[in-house]
Amino acid sequence: MYSLRRIALLLALGLPALGALQAQSSSSNPAPADQAQQPAAKMQPPTSVQARIRARREQRRAAAIREAYSHLYEAYVGGGYLRFTPGSTLQRVNEYNWNVGFTRYYNERLGVTVDGRGTYGTPFIEPMTGNSNVTKPTISQYTGMIGPTYRFYLQPKFAVSGRVLAGFAYGNFSGDTGGNQSLSTYLGLWPNGSTYAASASLLFEYNLTPNIGLRVAPEYVATGFGSTQQNNLGYTAGLVYRFGKQ
Repeated sequence: MYSLRRIALLLALGLPALGALQAQSSSSNPAPADQAQQPAAKMQPPTSVQARIRARREQRRAAAIREAYSHLYEAYVGGGYLRFTPGSTLQRVNEYNWNVGFTRYYNERLGVTVDGRGTYGTPFIEPMTGNSNVTKPTISQYTGMIGPTYRFYLQPKFAVSGRVLAGFAYGNFSGDTGGNQSLSTYLGLWPNGSTYAASASLLFEYNLTPNIGLRVAPEYVATGFGSTQQNNLGYTAGLVYRFGKQ
């Protein structure tokens, strides 16, 4: 009986001491999950101030590009200049034109353009013996063309595009000869008539607002009056208005 009392007393004194040792052991050894999180935190340093500034600047730039070039339609009007060959034996003439067009865009870069223009000039005719005193007759050409336009460089304030058009042209070269085509051809001018027309141009645009821009477009224009090909250089310039959202 005495030995049983001694065993019970030892158990009563030892259980609290064993609980204290277990608590101390758990507090001195952190959980494995905490140990795994510490290296992960060290591997992801906080984003620098410069990086955040660059990211915000790029977001603003992308938003400005979308605002300017995400329009569905574009209309333009203006004028231009062309060095045109009015006849096979005549020197080139300075011509001036009006120009209107409309583009339907399918994304920020690619669209299809319909273009119309009228071009006017007064070629020099050397005085000739005979029945004509006409030395500076008025001539005109009218073209209607269609083709793709592609913006290959975009910025919020300006853009650079390429455009290729093809269609038809009508030339009136006898306006100052009373419609006498025999006389106009006698003077060395092309005969009146319709033929093909083609144009390749590089478009430079500067945006005044997201909807309105100024454009200048150096271009090459080919026509086929007189069953020959005229290779002409010039430019158009004018105002661009964008509207509608894609």
